[in-house]
Amino acid sequence: MAGTDQPQWLSASEKEAWTGLVSLMLLLPRMLEAPLRQVDLTLFEYLTLSHVSEAPDRRMRMSELAFLANGSLSRLSNVVKRFEQRGWMTRSPDPDDGRYTIATLTDAGLALVVEAAPIHLNAVRELVLDPLTVADQRSLARIAAKLRVVPPDFAGA
Repeated sequence: MAGTDQPQWLSASEKEAWTGLVSLMLLLPRMLEAPLRQVDLTLFEYLTLSHVSEAPDRRMRMSELAFLANGSLSRLSNVVKRFEQRGWMTRSPDPDDGRYTIATLTDAGLALVVEAAPIHLNAVRELVLDPLTVADQRSLARIAAKLRVVPPDFAGA
């Protein structure tokens, strides 16, 4: 028989914290994505474009971008392929290490980010930041930092 340890069931306060977190993880992304449909983007697509727009020279390694946009490298590759077809992004080998691929945001991709950013910002404010006090926001940032999961090969950690 495997270990005889009994599970440590959640207390009422632990269950409340857990179910609150699950609700945020499952429902909030859809709520943040809905306004972005105005510019025909998903939340993942917007985060992809936005992160590259903020990178030096609007260039970033695909592996780093996958982590920042919270997606797998294969999902990101499919999205960036569509972005290339639309003229929003290009890909090229990393000149410093050919094992990596660099994603670069084009001027057309930047224009889309500039159009989408206020839409996303309004949703973030309405759904996340405005309901919270400044102390709540600090607590949320502290909790998020404690729970942050970073892949071991992520250079930006």
